[in-house]
Amino acid sequence: MNEAFESIKQGLDEALRHAAGEPVAAVVHRRESIDVRAIRDKVGLSETEFAASVGVRRETIREWERGIRTPRGPARILLDIIARNPDIITSAR
Repeated sequence: MNEAFESIKQGLDEALRHAAGEPVAAVVHRRESIDVRAIRDKVGLSETEFAASVGVRRETIREWERGIRTPRGPARILLDIIARNPDIITSAR
């Protein structure tokens, strides 16, 4: 078997052991949950205003705040930036 196959196999074996609760040598990355409501409250905007500021629908903000959906990709990164620097929203408006 070739080197790529062995590498993939090792990764899958480690993933299965990790899922079973066994310790593994691989680095495990865990995403922290993001509190969209707290971020929105921090910047002092309504759902509609905040949605317009981050470029999503108001319904999306509601779904994030209620835990129905989770922000991912660029939206998640933008929310992380706003959480660390809430003034960025007011300076961009």
